[in-house]
Parts: sequence; C-alpha cells; structure tokens
Amino acid sequence: MVIVKPARLSIGRESAHLMIRECHLHGYFEGDLCPACNSEGKFVMNGRERDQIARRMAGILRHFPEKFDLEMDINGWVSIRELSNSLARKDKRKHWLRDRHISAIVDTDPKGRYEVRGGNVRATYAHTVDIELDLPTDNIPDLLYYPCSRDELEVMLEGGIHPGSRKWVHLSNSITSASNAGAVHHFHPAIIEIDTIQMLASGNTIFHAGTTVFLTENVEPQYCAHVSYDNNEYLLMLDEWGEEE
Repeated sequence: MVIVKPARLSIGRESAHLMIRECHLHGYFEGDLCPACNSEGKFVMNGRERDQIARRMAGILRHFPEKFDLEMDINGWVSIRELSNSLARKDKRKHWLRDRHISAIVDTDPKGRYEVRGGNVRATYAHTVDIELDLPTDNIPDLLYYPCSRDELEVMLEGGIHPGSRKWVHLSNSITSASNAGAVHHFHPAIIEIDTIQMLASGNTIFHAGTTVFLTENVEPQYCAHVSYDNNEYLLMLDEWGEEE
C-alpha cells in the first residue's frame, strides 16, 4: 500500500512571496496563473508586500487596533477603508495601499484568518483583545485536536486545556493541522484528541473560526485523550519534520 503524506500547511514556507493577481472572472489568486481558467489576470501586489501587510493586519485585528487609531466594535470588526488608510499613513512606502489590497489578502488566505462583511474586516481567531464572538457553531467535527509540548501532556490530560494568554482555546480539525500548529512552538509536539460530541452534549460551545480552526473557552479533562505516538498520521508528521531538520 502506498501512503501519501499529507501536505503541511505552512504559509511561511509554501506561500511566502507568491504574488497576488486578480482574474476578472474568478477573483483574487496567488501565483502566475488563475487556477480556474489559467489566465494571467491583473497584478495586485507582490508576495513580499502581501506578507508585510498581512503580518501588520494580524497584529492590528488581533491585538492592538488602538496603536493605529482604529475603532474596533464588540465583535472585532474594523472598517476596511480606515484600516487601509491607517496602514498607508504609518508606512509611506505603502502609499499605494487601497481597500482592494486588504480584500485580496483576505480572499487568498488559506487558513481563513480574516473575514470581510459590509465594508468591514476582522480576524477570525487568535485574539488577545476582548471581543464577543458571533462565529458559526454548527457542523462541528466529532473530534478536534490540540497540540502541546510533551512535558505538558500529562498536566493537560489531568487538568484540562485552558487558553493561557489568548482569550480562547484554539483547536484544529485534524492531527496534521494540530501538529503543524504545535510545531511552531514545540519540538515534536504531543497531540490531544477532543471528544466534541460529549463536550457539546454537556452544554459547551465550540465556534468554527478559520478554515481548520475551532475555538472554545476551556476543555475539561474528561473530554481529552492522548493521540498515540504511533498513530499513522502522527508518524507521517514525524517523518516530515525529520526531513526538514
């Protein structure tokens, strides 16, 4: 049997410095040709510009809107026009920045970090500012996953998972996604499996935030189980990390 390794979702490595273009039929896309119709489309911004603006957007929409004199409502929304104007004022090299560049970054983000609605934009997860989430709570997978260091594993299995410096516990929809998220902070992270059927039945709320990200206030220990280190999906991730070291 041939085992195909899952693609590792790493924006920094796979998407860094890919230009954004706009197809008049299919909208914004990354790369040289529209993946739907193979047309070149219209140049919007280069990859380095996209990465710089996206990093600044993440900081503003998750952590410090006040540093850019932006008003954020209780659900985390900020005016796209005010955001683009503020970014351009703060960095004169971005004098060309317009609303459409913000929309292009949102539309091409593979993890669904941002959402646009009615001329406003917000981050969908990873906030440290106080907001009230109004994200969808339906179609939650039966199992979700959380990465931690191997040293923290037993503590979390006994005491549950808590948000720490963030406002919410961030869960992933697969072992692969959780492993990629955890590898940013931990060497060969351990993965905890979350029984969301029992969580929801007990009255807990889980929000669907980004493409692979789900949020909840806390996860009590009775819903947690360790994903074995010999799990096939986890072993594939270990192989991939070994190739990168």
